[in-house]
Amino acid sequence: MLINQSFITDIKSIISDSRENAIRTVDHQRTLMYWHIGKRIFEEEQEGKDRADYGTYLIKYLSEKIQPEFGSGFSTRQLERYRQFYRTFPIASALRTQLSWTQYKLLLSVDNEDARAPKANPSGYRTAADVCKLLRPD
Repeated sequence: MLINQSFITDIKSIISDSRENAIRTVDHQRTLMYWHIGKRIFEEEQEGKDRADYGTYLIKYLSEKIQPEFGSGFSTRQLERYRQFYRTFPIASALRTQLSWTQYKLLLSVDNEDARAPKANPSGYRTAADVCKLLRPD
């Protein structure tokens, strides 16, 4: 039986494209989860009386309670990073699906706020390529 090779190629392409879309979707959902965790930590801290001490205690306590169940992604350091993520990017709808959590982490390490700010492109926000250039200037 002869089968057209473009048929096989098309099926392979469908599978590959779907896998890539699934990975991007999962990464974006993970990014949103981290943003929401950061927001909730920030909101809870604002209720604390002595914010600096309470914030340190709150994050440490939260980490001790959730890390055994959910793993090292919820260490004190990571939870502090999620709070910083929310404070740096306070509008959830502005988070770009083209950027991975890894790229956002790199952006958080950029000291210059203007370098993280939106640029004048049609969408008003950096593309993944813009972020890569920013983080690895050649």
